[in-house]
Amino acid sequence: MTPTPPEIVDSHCHLDFPDFNGELPDLLARARAAGVTRMVTICTRLRNEPTVRAIAEAHEGVFYAAGTHPMSAAEEPMAKVDQLVALARHPKFVGIGESGLDYHYTADSAEVQKVSLRLHITAAQETGLPLIIHARAADEDMAAILTEGFKERPYSCVMHCFSSGAGLARAALDLGFYLSMSGIATFPKSQDLRDIFAAAPVDRILLETDSPYLAPIPYRGKRNEPAYTAFTAKTGAGLYGMTEAEFAAQTSANFDRLFKKAARQAKAA
Repeated sequence: MTPTPPEIVDSHCHLDFPDFNGELPDLLARARAAGVTRMVTICTRLRNEPTVRAIAEAHEGVFYAAGTHPMSAAEEPMAKVDQLVALARHPKFVGIGESGLDYHYTADSAEVQKVSLRLHITAAQETGLPLIIHARAADEDMAAILTEGFKERPYSCVMHCFSSGAGLARAALDLGFYLSMSGIATFPKSQDLRDIFAAAPVDRILLETDSPYLAPIPYRGKRNEPAYTAFTAKTGAGLYGMTEAEFAAQTSANFDRLFKKAARQAKAA
């Protein structure tokens, strides 16, 4: 008899992206077969929120979050705090974002991104839902803005697909935030990143795919999907000297602690 895989949460995926058109039932079945019983699908442009919401409504164990991705901040209407607060009333809406700063591809819109980020921070403060942060090549500004907002009014946050430097990791952890481990952590050249995760408290680590992007080894270069969270979990378990089952249980408990609304929904189901 094949052993039952440990239950894992994919805390960040994009199930509405065209890469998955027509495949959602099969994709979700593969995820559950791999132990991924819950996932959060992320809306990156607020005009697409109805589509993402419908996916969450239609599938057990699927939750959603919405915000304006920093790379789209200059071309999308500016998010409004009351708009995000209103969306948060939906029972399956569990996080604010993803928002953040990306100076790798879109440094020319840095000032617009900062305005957008601060609005998302305010929405997280207002709703009590965790902020979901995208950070790339913007460590110093990111640490400063997150810290500034937290000092004004505390909020919770996850650094999604964390691949920044040790300084930003420490700043986030010092604020009580979480770091999310993606398939990048499995890549051979990611030892520095693995060292950052290994130095972080294991009770502040989440797992994610960011699918359809960033497939872990052994699927690197191919389309990613929630089922592949298990491969990243295997790498994470090794970093902490845990079994895969122990690490899956720990990261699931971490998810429940941060995404309290999703945890309540799961218990009520």
